[in-house]
Amino acid sequence: MADTKQDVLDMLRELSELTLLDEADPQSFRVRAYENATQAIAAQATDLGRLSLDDLKKIHGIGASTAQKIRELFETGRVEKLDALRGKYPAGLVALLRLQGVGPKAVRRLQAELGVQSLDDLRRAIAEQRLRSLKGFGAKSEDKLRDAIARLEREGALTRTPISVALPIARRIAGELAQVPGVTHASPCGSLRRFSETVGDIDIVVVAADPAPVMDAVVKLSMVDRVLARGETKTSVVTRRGIQVDVRVVKAEQLGAALLYFTGSKSHNVKLRQRAQARGYTLNEYALSALEGGAIIAGETEEEIYRALGLPLIPPVLREDWGEIEAAESGQLPAPVGPLRGDFHVHTDLSGDGRSTLADIVDAARQRGYSVLALTEHAEGTLSGVGRDALIDQRARITALQQQVGDSIQLLHGVELNIGPAGELDYDPEFRRTFDFCLASLHSHFELDRAAQTRRVITAMQDPSVRMIGHLTARIIGRRPPVELDLAAVLDAARDTGTALELNGALPRLDPPIDVLRSPHARDVTFVLTSDAHHVKELALIDYAATHAHRAHLPPERIANNWDAARLKAWAVNAP
Repeated sequence: MADTKQDVLDMLRELSELTLLDEADPQSFRVRAYENATQAIAAQATDLGRLSLDDLKKIHGIGASTAQKIRELFETGRVEKLDALRGKYPAGLVALLRLQGVGPKAVRRLQAELGVQSLDDLRRAIAEQRLRSLKGFGAKSEDKLRDAIARLEREGALTRTPISVALPIARRIAGELAQVPGVTHASPCGSLRRFSETVGDIDIVVVAADPAPVMDAVVKLSMVDRVLARGETKTSVVTRRGIQVDVRVVKAEQLGAALLYFTGSKSHNVKLRQRAQARGYTLNEYALSALEGGAIIAGETEEEIYRALGLPLIPPVLREDWGEIEAAESGQLPAPVGPLRGDFHVHTDLSGDGRSTLADIVDAARQRGYSVLALTEHAEGTLSGVGRDALIDQRARITALQQQVGDSIQLLHGVELNIGPAGELDYDPEFRRTFDFCLASLHSHFELDRAAQTRRVITAMQDPSVRMIGHLTARIIGRRPPVELDLAAVLDAARDTGTALELNGALPRLDPPIDVLRSPHARDVTFVLTSDAHHVKELALIDYAATHAHRAHLPPERIANNWDAARLKAWAVNAP
């Protein structure tokens, strides 16, 4: 029996994806209806299980058919339409949509005409040169698909789960297990706790005196599809989305050692064990103990284990063996980012995909203590874009709102411009110059080659109206690979033009990737952390951007919205 909002969101997102494949049209009525319903449900704070069919239909964005499916899910634990689509389009086939340049129509044709049902089927079809028999395909198509598969494999996107999918699931499982009588702690570990962009599986560590009730609760979780193994203190299951979850129960005095061990990374833990051995200790998932006699030195908290090893506590996001142990020894661990004093990529309901009013967004930004807020609607070149007349009207409303809020926050009227295939931007130069803040982003033409992508981004940087490049690589983790860029050239151009680079906190993006942030060419570039919010609740996504920056060891002084209020306002208003 489904009983949470997350069940409904999972159902709607899967329906949207499978309906996209079924109708082969991203703009079909049903696909858009499911997308709108997902947004509507995400914004709800009420207990959905208590709502009747009529109550659900009263929610803006929920139609009668979708409301019926939600009630069906609550009442039966299944949705007939979803089951039918799952049978028609197996998970292996859906995975093909992750390939660059492969849309739903192409997937349907590959299935119908070549019998392709999975990535392995597609590999065989390419190796046997069978795609050349399809109208619209050819030798070049085979080469492009072969390259697309190789890119996704290098990034782990075909075998690993994006953080945007894994994190909500892990938090939900930990939250439900925390409610089991006798449980005093439950939290995710593994690469997810290190805030890795993708994860192989989910690890949950639970503290309880009696592990049996926890093991019972794990196998009864509504999201569980099958049980792989059940033991006295460890149970492994697979969710309906195909993610393996390992739940371990430990004693309270073992919690610190367990968290440390199961968080990793492997190479970080190896260095800690070597450090322990050099001091006459042994370190495992149970405790830090003396080699001789086995006396427990530390184990209840991670902090006491690090302290016994002569180190300060190293935050989980830094445990990648990227020099953090050496930095901790010398007192030079990367500092956490914050407090953040502004956001420079925020949409209101004026954008086609925005869901909160201007007044609500500004009020929420003030509650977060911001000194500066840039309102940046989509420009006219996207499906959700805004024409110039509407933007001019918004400017007047922002001016009036600024007078109401006084100097408590600086409101900037901005816009998110689209970067065309040759680097061209929306509107004319004169109109662009009337904005306080322009960012420019890639929203299309992802298939261009490395040289063309690099030229278009650098061309946009050279436009005097562009203050920041949004989500630089345009990746969607696990679904769309980064565009091909000469990153050294792009980062050097950002430095030379004074163009800031956005660090986008939306979990599917976390863009730029870690390797870009850690590049030597990025050391003189200004970064701006943003939420890319489309709803007031999403303003908090900027905190993920801060975590991503910390994980990359990005110095806080290179992050504009980490500066003091006076410096940030001066940069925001006067930067070239």
